[in-house]
Amino acid sequence: MPDDRLINEPALETKDQIPTTLRLLVLIEEVAQAGVPLTPVALSEALGLPKPTIHRLLTTAEAEGFLQRDVDGRSYGPGKRMRWLASNTLSSQRIRTERLMIMKALAREVGETCNLAAPGRYGMVYLDRVETHWPLRIQLPVGTQVPFHCTASGKMYLSSLRPDKLERLIGSLGLERHTAQTLIDPQALRDELTLTRERGYSTDDEEFMEGMTAIAVAIRDTQNRLLTTLSLHAPMQRSSVKGLVRHFATLKDAALKLEQLAQD
Repeated sequence: MPDDRLINEPALETKDQIPTTLRLLVLIEEVAQAGVPLTPVALSEALGLPKPTIHRLLTTAEAEGFLQRDVDGRSYGPGKRMRWLASNTLSSQRIRTERLMIMKALAREVGETCNLAAPGRYGMVYLDRVETHWPLRIQLPVGTQVPFHCTASGKMYLSSLRPDKLERLIGSLGLERHTAQTLIDPQALRDELTLTRERGYSTDDEEFMEGMTAIAVAIRDTQNRLLTTLSLHAPMQRSSVKGLVRHFATLKDAALKLEQLAQD
């Protein structure tokens, strides 16, 4: 005879009924979807879970590296393990193969190295790279972390931030000088980021490494939030920033293809 308890038991409809085994995953998912750091209070309201439960989950997620505290010390955003989880998911064999095909076509058409980078905690991290065929090239392998304030990919990321978060980050970066061209004045950097937002691309005119130029564009999600950046690098002996800017339309077209790939 059927068990009426199984037949009549309602499906879970409210977030306060989240099974214990799923709560940590749902909390991490909520932070990922928000796109901005969330406070324990905001998470408690969004998930319908008691504040003590939220604090226990956050403590676990932070200790294990899936979440990290924002500069305000109260809110939480993606941690190193969560970012690597996302990048590894995107790097599944089928998606990565298609992604590399797009990047190889770009590198072949432009004749320069192209890179895919994602924001990390202290800088941009290279996720993929396709080298140019030229013997003279800049060596920045996958996994390299580069500064935010003096690289094309980093400045593209900074230009995507909300004003309040940007100000906090600029205040904590230190703006270390790497070359004579590095922007170390906060206002000069703000002006550069305003220009980046207006024209849709960022540049690196020997600001990170002497003799290296770069241009970058954003790859965005369905909510227009920056996911990663796509950039071109070249030695000055072969191309100035103005020379790379001439490839902006080609670079942007490749970025749009990568956006579509990430959304499929």
